[in-house]
Amino acid sequence: MSMRVRVIVPAGVLAEQRAEKVVAEGPGGSFCLLPQHIDFVSALVPGILVLADEDGTETFFAVDEGLLVKHGADVRVSAWDALQGELGGLEQAVLARFREQGEQEQEARHALDRLEASLVQQVLDWDGRRHA
Repeated sequence: MSMRVRVIVPAGVLAEQRAEKVVAEGPGGSFCLLPQHIDFVSALVPGILVLADEDGTETFFAVDEGLLVKHGADVRVSAWDALQGELGGLEQAVLARFREQGEQEQEARHALDRLEASLVQQVLDWDGRRHA
């Protein structure tokens, strides 16, 4: 007997597969779910999600914060972001994603700074015309 696992991110379903074992990281530490495990809900912290099939083949995901729900044979993992890959390569993929997000956040901060500066200039110009 195996579990049906779906890994879901805001863009859609990242992965859907059967697994004999699910290992994830919650606020209290790492935990393992097997098919006969009782129904279970846990918040997820950033970490590695492991799905092992009946042959022992493991699939790895780097997951951001999220939620894991096991109901019967169905397991749903919903995360803000997740990457699937080989265990050794996930670290580089996560670092590249952080760099990309960091650059986007920096561009957004610069745009906000320009907007604020423009607003201040408009207020000063308006205030100067009022007193002239």
